[in-house]
Amino acid sequence: MSTETTASVSTHILDTSIGKPAEGVAISLSARTGLHGEWAALRGSATDADGRCKDLPALPEGTTHVRLDFETETYFSKKQAEAQQDAPRVRDSGAFFPEVTITFAVNPGEHYHVPLLLNPFGYSVYRGS
Repeated sequence: MSTETTASVSTHILDTSIGKPAEGVAISLSARTGLHGEWAALRGSATDADGRCKDLPALPEGTTHVRLDFETETYFSKKQAEAQQDAPRVRDSGAFFPEVTITFAVNPGEHYHVPLLLNPFGYSVYRGS
């Protein structure tokens, strides 16, 4: 939850290649104060069956920038293995983008919901509500 002095972050992922939530994607959260501040890694999490990550930690007071790192290669490798159980592998990797990193600015007292629309060869992100 955000307070007057801190911001809060939530996210979810939709796998647009299948039109379903992306379950089990590991997410890391980092924060910094100031444009040139050092990144501080906070506790990570993973998406649930609804593609949501509801337990990201609170941001430290004074946070001005946030970074979400999505580990997409493992997710797509698993999906590819499920789809090709008896077929030879088509690619060495499950995704063209093995990870997606989103960095954005935050203001104290505001909540930031950052949805990720994902497929093996592209992604899109926006500030949700």
